Amino acid sequence: MVVSTRKPIGQILKEMDLVTEAQIQEALETQKTSNGALGQIMIQMGLVTADEMLFALGAQAGMEVVNLDVMNIPGDVIAMVDVMIANMYRVVPLEVEDGILTVAMADPLNVSILDELNFMLNMPVKGAVSNPDAVDRALARYYADQRDDVDVLMRGLDDEFADFEDGAEGMDVETALQSAPVVKLLNLVLMQAIKDQASDIHFEPFESDFKLRYRIDGVLYEMKAPPPHLAAALISRIKVMAKLDISENRVPQDGKISLSIAGRPVDLRISTLPTMFGESVVIRVLDRGVLQLDLKQVGMNDEEMEAFNGLIHKPNGIILVTGPTGSGKTTTLYSALRAVNTIDRKIITTEDPVEYNLDGIMQIQINEDIDVTFASCLRSILRQDPDMILVGEIRDLETAQISIQASLTGHVVFSTLHTNDAPSSITRLLDLGIEPFLIAATLEAIIAQRLVRKICTKCRTEYTPSEEMLETLGLEPGAIKEKTFFYGKGCLECNHTGYRGRTAIFEMLVADDKIKEMIANNASTEEIRDAAEARGMRNLRERGIRLIYEGITTVEEVVRETLLSS
Repeated sequence: MVVSTRKPIGQILKEMDLVTEAQIQEALETQKTSNGALGQIMIQMGLVTADEMLFALGAQAGMEVVNLDVMNIPGDVIAMVDVMIANMYRVVPLEVEDGILTVAMADPLNVSILDELNFMLNMPVKGAVSNPDAVDRALARYYADQRDDVDVLMRGLDDEFADFEDGAEGMDVETALQSAPVVKLLNLVLMQAIKDQASDIHFEPFESDFKLRYRIDGVLYEMKAPPPHLAAALISRIKVMAKLDISENRVPQDGKISLSIAGRPVDLRISTLPTMFGESVVIRVLDRGVLQLDLKQVGMNDEEMEAFNGLIHKPNGIILVTGPTGSGKTTTLYSALRAVNTIDRKIITTEDPVEYNLDGIMQIQINEDIDVTFASCLRSILRQDPDMILVGEIRDLETAQISIQASLTGHVVFSTLHTNDAPSSITRLLDLGIEPFLIAATLEAIIAQRLVRKICTKCRTEYTPSEEMLETLGLEPGAIKEKTFFYGKGCLECNHTGYRGRTAIFEMLVADDKIKEMIANNASTEEIRDAAEARGMRNLRERGIRLIYEGITTVEEVVRETLLSS
């Protein structure tokens, strides 16, 4: 029989002067009826914070407890872990003794970090526990003068890359993809992508070189390219992490990786594509740490918010969100679902693919290879007693018909279409074969949207636009009296692009009785648009111009993302 020598968590918290004996006993009494973990119960009771509990659990696991705020760590020890790896894993190197490096960890329960550091640093690594806030302060103090970008750190890896290249010839892929330079490089690339809030990472093989590009705020930027001799091993490493077949490079493959970077949960969607000179890989970065599923954050003004809130709380009907790929439709719909996700409603989604997990909502992944289509799922969903349904996209007549049937039988149906604006979505439904009277009976609203880049607040500068620029917006010089225009000069904060982040602009067509009557009578797209604008709809261009006047975006962004209203 093995007897545990670990101190009880309550005793550790008491020794840390965080709780009293009476509070421990109170938590133990609560545990008898809740059957939960004692630590979690103490957090729920407000006796300790989540960070304090993490600190205590690390101490319970036998790690040394250190106070980083009073330590003075030598520079040569700090240099053993470069800035990006330190930030990525939230660790601070403390000392080297008998060839073993000790690091203070913000997350002492994640022991896999020690294994990865052991491999990447090529030396034994053990953990010590420190307060997470103290770790962040130490990272800021010791690494303040070091730039944590891929270009700088890749230059620091030149020796490792050279050694790898010398031995790469004849090295099999299995060995290459587990080599330290490959693992380190991929981790650095991912860390930089998270830091820059990139939505996609592109690895592109060409005849004589290998390119790396990030899509940031909807625009692709080329980064310092990885050494060409690392291309095959780098791509194989990605495929192994995504549980794809590394021996198959003749057909496209799709996979997913879930990991934690700098303490933030991140999902990576992997897509491979065979090309003439090797496999192209695109990683879609789904950073749950920056995802804000809040209608107040998507970009609607107060008037639009009030109208949209009224729509999503209707008892039945169809609400469509339209726009090109990458225009933020999924975020808007997820935010709407979160706003109506209460205990008295059952919500089911069909998505291709499921991008984010939503608590309390049943989500279905479409898989057409086994006939799990939008249409087939919808039939089964209606037998699951839902109140609200999200159909990822209306692509065909069958899906549209079942969605309409669902709305007619008392369900709210959210879905998307790919059209240029809100009024043309009605034409798209007619083209699919839906009868006009059915559209009129079920449609509640169509929201068209685009994403425009926001001017960087650190380098925002006032300027006067030229007459030619105003003409592209359809504005007369006399119409902009007392209006102020801004642009971003470019700074370190925005990587010298002048932009930082994006916001949405909306065109909201509410199907009131007049619009429904026009739809039933086969009115043209132009007639419906004119009627909607006369009844208060603001088109995408008008909403963009308002953001220009508010100093949020630029003339160029609005021109690029919107069409001049006819």
